[in-house]
Amino acid sequence: MELASLLQFLPHLEEVDLSWNELIGGSLRVLTSHLNLVGGIRSLALSGCRLSSEDVMALGEALSFVPLLEILDLSWNAAISGDGLQCLLGKLSPAVRELHLVACHLTAADAVALGMLAQEVASGGFEELAVALGHASALSTLRLQGCGLSTDRGSLRHLPSLRQVDLSCNKGLSGGLDHLSPHLAHLTHLESLDLHLCSLTHGDLEALVQVLPSLTALTELDVSSNKDAGGVVHSLVSALPLTQMRRLPFNSCSLNQESFTALGTEVLLSVDVSWCKVVGGRLPLLLDALQPSIILELRLSSCELTTDDLSAVCSRGGLSSLRVLDLSYNGSVGADGWTALFTAGGLGSTEDVDLSLRPLTSASSSAWLPALLRALPQLPALNRLAMRRWTVGSADRQQLDRSLKKRNVLLEPGLLLCPPESGTPSQTTSQLLSHWTPSKRG
Repeated sequence: MELASLLQFLPHLEEVDLSWNELIGGSLRVLTSHLNLVGGIRSLALSGCRLSSEDVMALGEALSFVPLLEILDLSWNAAISGDGLQCLLGKLSPAVRELHLVACHLTAADAVALGMLAQEVASGGFEELAVALGHASALSTLRLQGCGLSTDRGSLRHLPSLRQVDLSCNKGLSGGLDHLSPHLAHLTHLESLDLHLCSLTHGDLEALVQVLPSLTALTELDVSSNKDAGGVVHSLVSALPLTQMRRLPFNSCSLNQESFTALGTEVLLSVDVSWCKVVGGRLPLLLDALQPSIILELRLSSCELTTDDLSAVCSRGGLSSLRVLDLSYNGSVGADGWTALFTAGGLGSTEDVDLSLRPLTSASSSAWLPALLRALPQLPALNRLAMRRWTVGSADRQQLDRSLKKRNVLLEPGLLLCPPESGTPSQTTSQLLSHWTPSKRG
């Protein structure tokens, strides 16, 4: 009520984010009845507010007050399904570009309105989604992550303005993507397609390959966390408009050695092959294929990298353009490898470095930390350093803090201070535990 009374003093308000305020649930009408005072709102976020169906219905009734609204986020509200949501869908302004309904526990009735198939729905699919939202002609972003989607038939041709489509974390798409992928060809402006963690089969991926040449505006494709993707890397890369691709992550895709050469392109700026164990021991081969001199982001988390991997790569150089380097969860790299990383130079453009260890582990950084300290003057762009779960002596920690403070570099919390005397490992354990929040099960 107090917030509603203040809206009259904010006539130029454009962005409202009240997410994760649970007490809003059940009383949203108090606020929406005053939206006429802030008709210029372009973005409204109410995720995680425990909204009820009545709240959503009240919001739908008030949408006419905010004709310029472009982004509406109602994610993480489990009770908004039903008549309220369907009323809302019918009143979306043509200006709406983004509608977020992540983890909203939508029902079969909502599936009909949204065009999403649930087990209870005998027919339909994305066709209903297009019909329900088709009048929102400016809709450019569609995110349906983790919504229990499956495919039978469907069409997105009624939403030609879509630029970003997120269907990730919908394992029900597995084995049926061939019904949906032909309709993607109608999205001539599509720039980003996210299908990670969808249990896509080899057949699904082959169907996707067939439509990729039609997506001439595509700059981002995410098929990560789909194991079968590792076997079709060559086909995917060959079908993509490589002259403009900027992001193509293949983390957790069961890459094989043959996949490396398929990734060789001079236009990929971001490379993510995290959690691909086959990279360990073969990193030089991967980088030879990737033309690393133009890579801006390289993520190699949990790849079982070896000391020889880092030593060989550093001795070659060629990472001069790198902005982000993620080498976290590679505890198999020895001190000589980390030393080589900072001694060889060539990371002058790097802004973000992550060397963190896995949870529940720790190791001493004393053997290679001096190399990092000596290298800091040659890292002028560095603004973030993560060394979670590495242990460091008191004197070294003070020197590291001083060096980073001079440069205004953020040191991510999680660096562990060594016990003052040997034989007291419990102090390190207690430091680890201090970062935890106990669960109900302890």
